[in-house]
Amino acid sequence: MRIGLIGQGALLGLCCLAASNSYASLPDTRTPINDVPEGTVGLGAALRRGTSPYVGVDNISGLLNDNKTDLIPLYLYEGKWLFAHGTSAGAHLLKQEWLSVDLLAKYRFNRLESDAAPYFNGVRDRDQTVDVGLSATVFTDWGSLSTTWVNDVLGAHNGHEWDFTYSYDWTPGRWSVSPFISYVYQHSDLTDYYYGVDPSEALPERPFYQPDSAVFWRAGINTSYRATPHLLLFSNIASQHVDSEIFNSPLVDESQLTSATFGFAYLFGNALDDSTKRPDSGRFGEWSWRLNAGYQAEGPFTRTLTGTLKRSEDVHAYMTGLTLGKLISDGEYIDYWGRVSLNRRLENGNQSDFGEYNAYVMAMTTGRSPWTSEEWLRFGIGFGFSYASEVPYVEQVKQAKREQNTSHFLNYLEGQFDVPLRLMFENKAVRNCYVGISLLHRSGIFAKSDILSNVSGGSDMVSGHIECKR
Repeated sequence: MRIGLIGQGALLGLCCLAASNSYASLPDTRTPINDVPEGTVGLGAALRRGTSPYVGVDNISGLLNDNKTDLIPLYLYEGKWLFAHGTSAGAHLLKQEWLSVDLLAKYRFNRLESDAAPYFNGVRDRDQTVDVGLSATVFTDWGSLSTTWVNDVLGAHNGHEWDFTYSYDWTPGRWSVSPFISYVYQHSDLTDYYYGVDPSEALPERPFYQPDSAVFWRAGINTSYRATPHLLLFSNIASQHVDSEIFNSPLVDESQLTSATFGFAYLFGNALDDSTKRPDSGRFGEWSWRLNAGYQAEGPFTRTLTGTLKRSEDVHAYMTGLTLGKLISDGEYIDYWGRVSLNRRLENGNQSDFGEYNAYVMAMTTGRSPWTSEEWLRFGIGFGFSYASEVPYVEQVKQAKREQNTSHFLNYLEGQFDVPLRLMFENKAVRNCYVGISLLHRSGIFAKSDILSNVSGGSDMVSGHIECKR
C-alpha cells in the first residue's frame, strides 16, 4: 500500500506549501493522505513541539514566539507531476506502483538565536534554510525503503544530508499506522554551521570546536485517522540519538531529541479529475479568470469584510492583478475553487513596484431568488499562502512601529462579493461574468507560526473586479 505525501525566497514559498520535518530536521513525520487521486487539494493546520539540542533553550519556535508549540499552516496538493507536502514540495520524476523518484525541496527548522540565552552572547545566529535534492522510494509488501539526499541552496550551512528510511504501513479500518526507522548522515559543513564554535566566538567556558560529519539513528511512528471522507486527523512522534560529534559541542547539552506533531487536514476534492464532481451538474472542466485593481486599505480583514473600506492611514499604495481558478468540487450549497493570483503591487514611490503571488482555496456560496432560483449574488472566502518578492511598504511601516519583523512569505485570506452581469445586461458575452469587490489580506497568524517568521500583522487591499467563468 502507498501513503501519499502531501507540500524563503521564491523557493521558500514553494517549500511551505503539512507538517514534514520537526525541530532540528528530526523525523520522517508525514501528513498521511492515503491513495488520493491526482489533483487532490487540501488545507489544514498542525502544532509541533520538541526538544532543542542547545544549552538552556526550551522554545523551539524562537524568541519572537513565547509559545511552547509552533503552529504550521498546511497547504496541500498532490498532482500528476507536482506536489506540496507542507514543509516540503517538489516534482514527481517517476511514479510507479513499486517505485517513485522525486525532486524535493524541504524546509529545515534548525536554528540558534544568539539572544536565546546569555550563554550565547557573542555567537552568531544559525539560520533556518531550504534543502533541495532527490528522494527515491521502493514499495513492497513488507514495507517501503526510501533514500533522500538534500543540499542547502540558500547558503546557510552549505552542507548535505543523506537519509535512509524503512517504514511499514498498516491500515486497520480508518486508521493508518506507520512505524519507521532512519539512518542519517550529515556532512561536516552542516554540523559545523549549527554546532561548531568559531575562534571569534570562543571563550574559556565556550572553547573553539569544529565537528566532523555525524551519523545517527532516529525512530518514530506516524498515525492518522480518517474521521470523514474529507477530514484527516494525524499525529507524528519521533526520537533521535545525538551523535557524539554534535553532543561534544559546547553549544549542545542534549543527548537525545524528541518531537511530536499533531494536526488535521481537510481534502476539498480533485482539481484534475472530473469524476469527483456531481455527474448531473454540467460543470465539468469549469475554470475562471478574474481581473482586479484596488488600493491599500486600513484593515483589519474582519473590519474590511464587514464593510469598512477605509484607505490606509500609513501608506497610499495600489495593486492590479490576474486570478485563474479551477473548480475543485461543486457542492449543493458551497463550491470549492483552487486559485492562483498574480498581482502587481504599485508602491506609489515608497519603493519599487513588485510582484505578489498567491495560491489558495476559495469556498464560494450563491444567493438565489426564492421565486425563480435565479442567481443573484456570490460570496466567497479564500485561504492559502502569499509570497511577495518585496515586503509591502505598509507592512514595513506597521511592523517598525511595533518593533517586530517582516516576512516575504505569509498566510493569505481573501473575501469576495459580486453579482452576475446578466442582471444588468442581456448580452450573451457576459452571461457567465460577475462584477464586485474582493478583499485581499496577508497575515502572519498572530505570530504563532515559525514558518511565517513569527510575524504578527499584515496588510489589506480593497479591489474591484470582473470575473468570468468558462
